[in-house]
Amino acid sequence: MAVKISDLSKKVGLSTAELKKKMKEFGFGLRPFARTVEYDVAKLVEEELMKKPEEEASSVAVAEEPVLEDAKDKGTVEVYEEFIEKELDKEIVKSQRKMTAGKDAPKPKIAPRPVAQPVRPQPAVAGVVEVEIPEAITVKEFSEKTGLNPVKVIGELMKNGILANINQMIDFETASIIADDFKIELKRKRLEAKAEDILSGNLEMLLREGDERDLVVRPPIVTIMGHVDHGKTKLLDAIRETDVASTEAGGITQHIGAYQIEKNGRKITFIDTPGHEAFAAMRARGAKITDIVILVVAADEGVKPQTLEALNHAKEAEVPIIVAINKIDKEDINIDRVKAQLAEQGLQPEDWGGKTIMAPVSAVTGAGIPMLLEMILLVADMDPLKANPNRPAVATVVESHLDKSMGPVATVLVNTGTLRIHDPIVCGDIYGRVKIMKNHLGVGLESAPPATPVRIAGLDATPGVGDIIQVVKSMEEAHQKAEQIALLREGMNIKSAAAGLERIMSAIQAGKLKTLKVVAKTDTLGSLEALKMSLAQVRKDEVSIKIIHSGVGAITETDVMMAAASEGIVVGFNTYAGAHVKEVANREGVQIFTYQIIYHLIEDLKKILSGLLEPEVTEVTLGRAEVRKVFLTERKSMIIGCRIVSGKVENKTRVRIFRGEEKIGEGVIGSLKRNNDIVHELGEGNDCGIKYEGEVKLQEGDTLESWKEERRTRIVT
Repeated sequence: MAVKISDLSKKVGLSTAELKKKMKEFGFGLRPFARTVEYDVAKLVEEELMKKPEEEASSVAVAEEPVLEDAKDKGTVEVYEEFIEKELDKEIVKSQRKMTAGKDAPKPKIAPRPVAQPVRPQPAVAGVVEVEIPEAITVKEFSEKTGLNPVKVIGELMKNGILANINQMIDFETASIIADDFKIELKRKRLEAKAEDILSGNLEMLLREGDERDLVVRPPIVTIMGHVDHGKTKLLDAIRETDVASTEAGGITQHIGAYQIEKNGRKITFIDTPGHEAFAAMRARGAKITDIVILVVAADEGVKPQTLEALNHAKEAEVPIIVAINKIDKEDINIDRVKAQLAEQGLQPEDWGGKTIMAPVSAVTGAGIPMLLEMILLVADMDPLKANPNRPAVATVVESHLDKSMGPVATVLVNTGTLRIHDPIVCGDIYGRVKIMKNHLGVGLESAPPATPVRIAGLDATPGVGDIIQVVKSMEEAHQKAEQIALLREGMNIKSAAAGLERIMSAIQAGKLKTLKVVAKTDTLGSLEALKMSLAQVRKDEVSIKIIHSGVGAITETDVMMAAASEGIVVGFNTYAGAHVKEVANREGVQIFTYQIIYHLIEDLKKILSGLLEPEVTEVTLGRAEVRKVFLTERKSMIIGCRIVSGKVENKTRVRIFRGEEKIGEGVIGSLKRNNDIVHELGEGNDCGIKYEGEVKLQEGDTLESWKEERRTRIVT
């Protein structure tokens, strides 16, 4: 909505020319023949001009820019009056942040709280005012928190090429530029979990519990897996039929992907994964989302390819495995043969002296089901499962879809805390409020404690399987966190295949991992055996290759998800990955290597392993520079003039500081400048300006020794 300048001039009692002059003083740029201004701008200008004299007297005075000492004194070393890297940084950030401003904040659905008149900070004398703000904030909220006049804030934004009204969002970096001009130091407000943790799916970080005394026992979470047609769904149906509690409740079972039953007064939660991809997607989020895996194997068919696939998933997840040998009601079955096949895969039955529980069951007759449930509770008791029900809830999405009547709905499993109706929630860069919450029987719930599966509605978009939902304090915080995550997603591609391989290599170089995990697929069984033998010969004492899953045929989405969950890669020999699989791999950050010649495959894996070896690190001294003049001293940085007396000095390198022959500290060259131009390096005999960053206060005559680390890659042979 636009307001005529002539109408505004009448309101404030000024001529049109005088009003335009005043607006320029406030920082609002106007075209020479402008006839209208935006409503928000007009409102702010009107409020500013209609202020009482005493109100104007209380306005914040903007401190002048510091003047460098000896600005006119030209000696051997040039005076770099404009050499303050903050200004350079500002220009870069300004240009980068223009696109992020101007995003309207959604109107609150609840009545806004009355805002008290902000107390305006006094001009900085000995220091600066420190204000804490979130990653994204509206111009109005920024003005209230800092005590700055909104007119001046919008004016400063305009000077920087950013058009934003009072209700629009600016990010932290943009706000920092404005605050710096007013001598206000901004501090990032840290919400309960970092956006990076939610964005990368770092469940391990989000699930960190506080005091042990707050923890209570929770139900075990069980995932049923196995080969297709071995009776997973029928087994789950048979388990549900034994649940007395649901029968008494009179509810009708809803297919929501997760269920809860009661046995001996104790609850057990089951996740019904339609495929192993969902299990891998949830596990790829970095935390154990299931406590026990039930591996279903048909007594008449034994171990099949998907049985091995499920087994490898469970082994990589490092969770207890209970084998349910199903279909014992059929004729011509051989349970001992099934046990022998499983023993070959490392699952030794208890009655053979091993540690794996194997329960014969029939999903058709119900035989063995009660004993299977007893075994689940027994395994759960071996390592008591606990969570804190009194903290803000964190949940994992098990299933989601768009419902015609309710909009986006999601089946979620509460990992910790208690999820309540009307809770504000954030899930990646989407957010909302829990408006509807029902259990697997379709019964509405007010709250859901840890390990409870529920179907919820209220998010503004459909989340993905494995996404994390976190309860926050308010819708405002949910919006801010979602905005924060959206900004992070704009700034970096966290799910590219190349980035995935880099993350693996970085983790191993940091000492966190010492094994390259591989999913291997080939065209024939003979090729697979040859590949395994070749990989076994590629070794180095510090790093190794572990095949976590192998098979014959095309590379599938399941292969990709297993590699993603294990921070591994996929290699294929004489096989291929379809377009959809490649798309999934890129999204999940998994590198796929396919080859026609096995020699090339082995050579590339050697190169990857060489990257995993910790490099040899040596320190290299580059050169020395003598401090000739100190121009500006700040709290942790200084602007100095130097002459390079030996070797060379490089920008952004570390320096040792010597006073005479004594080393007095270390620091960093923040910027290196010659004749007002930033340069990468300068050699002996050159004069230069340096922005030094460090704790030591430099003096004329001090020496800076520039040095850096050189890393030499070691090779796997």
